[in-house]
Amino acid sequence: MSKSFGAMSVAQLSVLIQGGAADPVEVAEAVFDSIANHADKAVFTTLLESRGMEEARASSRRLREGRSLGLLDGIPIAWKDLFDIEGLPTTAGSVVLAKDMPAKRDAAVVALLKQAGMVAVGRTNMSEFAFSGLGINPHYGTPVNPRGTDLPRIPGGSSSGAGVVVAAGLVPVAMGTDTGGSVRIPAAFNGIVGYKATRGRHAMAGVYPLAKSLDSLGPLCRSVRDAVWIDAAMRGLTAPDVVARPLQGLELIVPENVVFDGAEAGVVAAFEAALERLQKAGAHVARTVIPAFNEIFDLMTRYGPLVTAEAFALHRERLAGPDADRMDHRVVMRTRLGSKTTLPDYLAILEARSRLIADVERLVGDRLLAFPTVAHVAPPIGPLEQDDELFFATNNKTLRNTALGNFLDWCGVSIPCGTGEAGMPVGLLLSATAHRDEALLGIALAAEPVIRDDFA
Repeated sequence: MSKSFGAMSVAQLSVLIQGGAADPVEVAEAVFDSIANHADKAVFTTLLESRGMEEARASSRRLREGRSLGLLDGIPIAWKDLFDIEGLPTTAGSVVLAKDMPAKRDAAVVALLKQAGMVAVGRTNMSEFAFSGLGINPHYGTPVNPRGTDLPRIPGGSSSGAGVVVAAGLVPVAMGTDTGGSVRIPAAFNGIVGYKATRGRHAMAGVYPLAKSLDSLGPLCRSVRDAVWIDAAMRGLTAPDVVARPLQGLELIVPENVVFDGAEAGVVAAFEAALERLQKAGAHVARTVIPAFNEIFDLMTRYGPLVTAEAFALHRERLAGPDADRMDHRVVMRTRLGSKTTLPDYLAILEARSRLIADVERLVGDRLLAFPTVAHVAPPIGPLEQDDELFFATNNKTLRNTALGNFLDWCGVSIPCGTGEAGMPVGLLLSATAHRDEALLGIALAAEPVIRDDFA
C-alpha cells in the first residue's frame, strides 16, 4: 500500500523531503500509484507520469548533492486543464480543442513552479471552457465530491478536478483559475483552502482565457501557509514574503445584503459560529449594506453579465460552426447569451465597474470582508445533469457570492469553517480590495486555526 504523501500539506511534505525522510522519486511514485488506484477516473484529463518522474528524479539528484531549489523542491502539483503544458494540446475541458497544435512551451506559471522544483503530475478536469461554477463535464465525466457520504455530489467548478484531487488526498496542491469563483467554490464545496489572487498578480501567458477582464489564478490546497508558499513561487520569489498578522483589532465587514439571500440554515450557522470565534480572538465586526452589490446585479439584468459578453467574443466563431454541436449544450446556451450585449452595453458595464470599484474601496478601506463562500453546500449531481432549468438556477446561486469579488477586482481566500446539510463542508470567504493580497494572506494565516472546524 502506497504512502499517503498526497494527503499531506505542502508544508508537511516539504519537511520530509528537505529533511531527507522522503525522496522525491518515492513521493512521485506513491502519488501516481494512489491516482491509479483511485476509483474516480474523472478527476484527471491527462496524467504526466513520464514528465513527473523525470522532474522527481532531477529533484532527488539536487537534494542528494545539496542543491535544493527551496521549500517546494520535489512537491507534486496538478494543473487545471487550461494551462499550457509543453508538447500537449490545451483542451480546456473540451473535446473541440483536443486536436489543436501542441503547446510549444509551458504556461508562464507552470515554468515558474518547475523552476521552484515542483513535480507536475497531471491535468485536472474542469467545466468545459471554465464556464460553470458546478464542475459538471459531459465529455470527461464529472469528478465526485469526496466529502459526500450519502450520494454523488458536485465538486464545484470550474476547477472541479483541482478541488477533488486535493480533498481526496491524491496531491497536496492543484492550480486553478478564477473568473467568477472557480477556485473558491470548489475549495468551499470540498472542504479545503482556495486562494484567488488579485487579477494581474500572476502571469497569465499560456492560460486559456474565459473573460480577460475577470480571469485570475490561485492554488487549491490544505492550508493558507501552502497557498502563501505557492503564491511566492508563482511570482518568481525564492521564499515567501507574507507573515501572519495579529487578529487583535482586526476589522471585518459582514455585508447585510445579497450574500445571505436564500442561504441554507446550516451554512449560516457554520459561518456565524466561525465569526463568533474570530470575535473572541479579538476581531471587530461591522455589519453593513454594500449598495454596489445590488447595483452589480442590476447591471447584469440590464446589459448582461460581463463574463458572458467576453466569453461570447472569444467563442463566437466556434459557436457559429460545427464545433457547437460537440460542446456541452449548457455552455453553448449560456455563451450565446453574450450576443445580446452590444458594444455600447459593454462599455457601459466597464464604466460602471470602474465607478463601483472606487465606491467600494472608499467604503471598505483597510478592512476585510467576510461572508459565506457559497450560500449552500454541494448539491447532488444527478438532478443537475437531468434538468437544465435547475442547472442554470443552481449555477447562478453558486457563483453569486464569489462573482462579486471578481467584478470588484478583489482577492479572496476560502477557508473551511464547519459543515452544513448532510455533513458537507462550508467555506468562509475572507476578501480584500485589489492588490491587498499580502494583508489578506497575512490575516488569513492567523485566522485559519480560529475559523477551521475539526472536520478540516
